[in-house]
Amino acid sequence: MKKLFFTLFVMIACCFGGLLKAQNKMNSSSKYLEKTQQSIVSISALTATGDIEKLSIELNNGLDAGLTINEIKEVLVHLYAYCGFPRSLNGISTFTTVVQERKTRGISDVEGRVAKLNTGSEGSYERGRKVLETLTKTPQTRPAPGFGEFAPRIDTFLKQHLFADIFDSDILTFQQRELATVSALAAMSGVASQLQAHIGMAINTGLTQSQLLDSFAIIDQKISEDQGDLARAVLKKVVDTKK
Repeated sequence: MKKLFFTLFVMIACCFGGLLKAQNKMNSSSKYLEKTQQSIVSISALTATGDIEKLSIELNNGLDAGLTINEIKEVLVHLYAYCGFPRSLNGISTFTTVVQERKTRGISDVEGRVAKLNTGSEGSYERGRKVLETLTKTPQTRPAPGFGEFAPRIDTFLKQHLFADIFDSDILTFQQRELATVSALAAMSGVASQLQAHIGMAINTGLTQSQLLDSFAIIDQKISEDQGDLARAVLKKVVDTKK
């Protein structure tokens, strides 16, 4: 009888612990992130994984939350650098349909500002290098050590295109771009090192540990708890290295 009671107690405790864990994740998903930020997380994660059905819902939610049409366009364009042209183009195609359907229903969404590339007198490589220095708070040599020395063209693409043409264009802030990037990487497998780097950059833009945990709670809900757990483990590693 005692053994039976003990077994029942363990089962109840495990169930309660699981429910509490799930409740904490659900509660945290909206505690520290604004509605527009939550939408950026969901849109980015679902674009990266190619879940078009769910993405369509979240694109509608993003517009309802207050994101402009051009802000969402820019998120989808930004993501091609992290999840590839196919996922990005599918996301843009889905968004085109969403906007048209909303117009048909008489919903007037805000178009927003048109994206403009920031240009200057210095070359795009140098501009991208400085953007990366801002994001990492670390001096950036030319070429980047390691991969940049082994494959100089990829270092050029990263500086001239990703961090100059994409990151240094307007519409989205560095913080919004890092939130989109981290969310996309957190949704994908096999990119832990890149996720670690961008979590560090996200923190440097002012995103807090609590906001990132909220983002990963959304990953739990929209993608899977396994991916959310992996992202939390990477975040812990980043936070520990900063101590």
